[in-house]
Amino acid sequence: MSEVIIPLVSLIVLEVILGIDNIIFISILADKLPENQRNRLRFWGISLALVMRLALLAVISWILKLDHTLFSIGELAFSGKGLILIAGGLFLIYKSTKEIYYKTELHKDSGLHMPKEYSFGKLLSEIIILDLVFSVDSIITAVGMVQELWIMYTAVIVTVAIMLVASKPISEFIRKHPSFKILALCFLMMIGVALLAEGFHVEIPKGYIYFSMAFAFLVDIIQMKTIKK
Repeated sequence: MSEVIIPLVSLIVLEVILGIDNIIFISILADKLPENQRNRLRFWGISLALVMRLALLAVISWILKLDHTLFSIGELAFSGKGLILIAGGLFLIYKSTKEIYYKTELHKDSGLHMPKEYSFGKLLSEIIILDLVFSVDSIITAVGMVQELWIMYTAVIVTVAIMLVASKPISEFIRKHPSFKILALCFLMMIGVALLAEGFHVEIPKGYIYFSMAFAFLVDIIQMKTIKK
């Protein structure tokens, strides 16, 4: 029994940690919509992440081929996975820096204003792009941890269920506390840099990123409590 439970629990924990990036990105985009549409965007964004992960598991042999070299430039080799990570990293860096600029640099007297109108379809399409990147990374990570396909399916379904439950509280917390929104955007920017580096075969341990952001989050919590007192 332990031969099944330990790999399953370990994979679920890892997938939940990797899914935090997805939840934060969806939460920030959902905040752009009217309140009556936010839950729908979160639901569809996370549900599509589940569909993508299950679909990728169904073509697991093709996913494994993404790790194979497609072409080389000098001594640098590029695989299908690497190209996806580079594209996703650039997209995530662009979106997070753009949002930080809107939140910190645009002033009423500058003549520039943050766009007010966002369509549900446009935001959902942006979520789909990141869902694909995170799904490929997630499935290849799962393949490296366990061999049994049913464990991967179970871990993916449980993880997405946890993401659905956690997405609304996280979204509401970020929306109520602007300083944490900037922190979340910085976190997404760092993840984008890590994805970009990984695409060029430069490994940045994600543990360093998560620890630094957890420390920054703790400092923000202490500061918020101090100001309230």
